[in-house]
Amino acid sequence: MKIWDKSPLFRIGTALAVVAALTFSLHLVRVPGTSAPDFACGNSSGTRVNIKIDAGESGSSIAQSLAAAGVVKSAQAYFRVAVGDMRSQKVAPGNHSIDVGICATQALEQLLDSARITGLINIFEGAWLSEIIPQLYTAKMSVADVASAIRNVSKPKGFTTLEGLLFPAQYSFEDGTLATPAMQSMVNRAELEMRKAGFYTSREKFTPQQLLIIASLIQAEGDTKDFAKISQVIRNRLAKGMPLQFDSTVHYVKKTRGSVFLSTQSTLINSAYNTYKRYGLPPGPINNPGADALLAAVNPVAGDWLYFITVAPSDTRFTSDINQFNNWKIEYKKNLRAGKFRSNK
Repeated sequence: MKIWDKSPLFRIGTALAVVAALTFSLHLVRVPGTSAPDFACGNSSGTRVNIKIDAGESGSSIAQSLAAAGVVKSAQAYFRVAVGDMRSQKVAPGNHSIDVGICATQALEQLLDSARITGLINIFEGAWLSEIIPQLYTAKMSVADVASAIRNVSKPKGFTTLEGLLFPAQYSFEDGTLATPAMQSMVNRAELEMRKAGFYTSREKFTPQQLLIIASLIQAEGDTKDFAKISQVIRNRLAKGMPLQFDSTVHYVKKTRGSVFLSTQSTLINSAYNTYKRYGLPPGPINNPGADALLAAVNPVAGDWLYFITVAPSDTRFTSDINQFNNWKIEYKKNLRAGKFRSNK
């Protein structure tokens, strides 16, 4: 009589049976709908809750927050939808006002709806303080509260103006947030970004505030691809005792945007920020620069350039030869008359 349970054929057969059982079990786990309860789509309790999404937060963490707040029936339901929809990677950080008791698909749609982000403040690179303040009012912060914040926000040591210290990013604040902590979070972010860029470890003669002023000039004067060259032009002109003669500083004083041309009369305006009349750096930043401009302020590319001009959109040229610059200036004026600088919008 053969003992089958000790034979090679028996052992192989048993192993295959175990593998088949495990495979079937895993298949059941992966079948949509099994162990992932979800509310019916189209339903809502009519109640909203605030879901705070942090920058870089994972889909699984968002899923847990949604389930804990009763937005979706289970974290697994949202996570499965998020994994299958690439748009989930575009959910913006901030405080989202989301309906309770909805299906996972609806939850993702509402998270992608910027109108549901409460207290939204979007600071673009190069924004002026005067352009940011109205957004604080829109976020339901009072005029008196904002005025108090401007006076009381704590600036990093050595910085004298708030301009330049409101780091460009998208911010979202819950209803009732006061202006001082809101603006302080922007300033804290700016200090963090300046440290990352190397403002406090630079061996140059410039102070962190002067580097921020340089970054703001870089931000205003060119495209990202030219930032490092503009950074070097600033240094070269300062080293030679030449005035910077940047149109952007006059535009800052006049609060004019969208105009390429600057009249001769405008260059005579009486202001400490007018780099046509005053030598050296302006007394403070002329905007709130982004991360690329901060990095370029500390890391210029080597070159002897003293002049640069945007001859046509996306065509900025650099030279150390004044005659070459003047020839390019003729070309620029020709393109200006031809309407090449007009917006296509």
